[in-house]
Amino acid sequence: MRSSTAATLALVASSSTVNAWGAVGHATVGTIADHYLTSQARSYVSSLLGAGVTMSSVASWADDYRYTTAGKFSAPYHFIDAEDSPPSACSVDLNRDCGAGGCIVSAIANYTQRVNDKRYTIAHRKESLEFLIHFLGDITQPLHDEAELLGGNQIPVLWDGNKTNLHATWDTQMVEKDAGGYGQAIITSFSNKLIAAIDTGAYASQKTSWISCTNINTASACALSWAQDANKINCAYVLKVDETNQELDGAYYTGAKPYIEMQIAKGGYRLGTWINNLAAAA
Repeated sequence: MRSSTAATLALVASSSTVNAWGAVGHATVGTIADHYLTSQARSYVSSLLGAGVTMSSVASWADDYRYTTAGKFSAPYHFIDAEDSPPSACSVDLNRDCGAGGCIVSAIANYTQRVNDKRYTIAHRKESLEFLIHFLGDITQPLHDEAELLGGNQIPVLWDGNKTNLHATWDTQMVEKDAGGYGQAIITSFSNKLIAAIDTGAYASQKTSWISCTNINTASACALSWAQDANKINCAYVLKVDETNQELDGAYYTGAKPYIEMQIAKGGYRLGTWINNLAAAA
């Protein structure tokens, strides 16, 4: 493993380089999730977010919030530092990899409990739901389940001739190229494409396995399994070959595209199921 410590990654998490999927990816996860909500869950979401507020519209709130004085505590919640050795060995171990300040697995477990706890104010429960909407997207981005060179932030690459880093290309550039750009019309179109794949296309036979662990009473175990699932892609593709200083807008993007689409679809479908289960238990 090319070294990366939890302490260093926590520092990087306060910078703008760590935003899983970017705005387009997160909004797409929220849009897909909304498609699969039960009527009970739609009422539940409205009761917390407010009438007419969509999950897509708040899906990136947690990224904005963590840069504020009030929200800086949440920076470590967006990832888990998998101290593994890609591409030869990929793994996530909660005791080894979840830092003292928390991680995405512990955060999902915490906010899953809080969102339905009526001892908290509606404002606090709303915030808990907004965190969940974001983190269930974050956890499907492979480099948010990886410590290698700060989750790829310290791997310099080129995108269309411009200097960037591997993490940023997975967050934003490749997603936006795949979707066709950004903006609401693009997000709607991209979401519809992935929903069709879930319903009757390439993911129809896989989708049941995506929600094999969606028991809100075992949230930590489920979140860990999701992180482990995404982390495997680092060995399978993301970090399989050293792409340092290479142009990624070409063959690498072509190979990455199926993983990007599957992970975003998976995040949305799983989020919809998670919220359905929360609503049923509320």
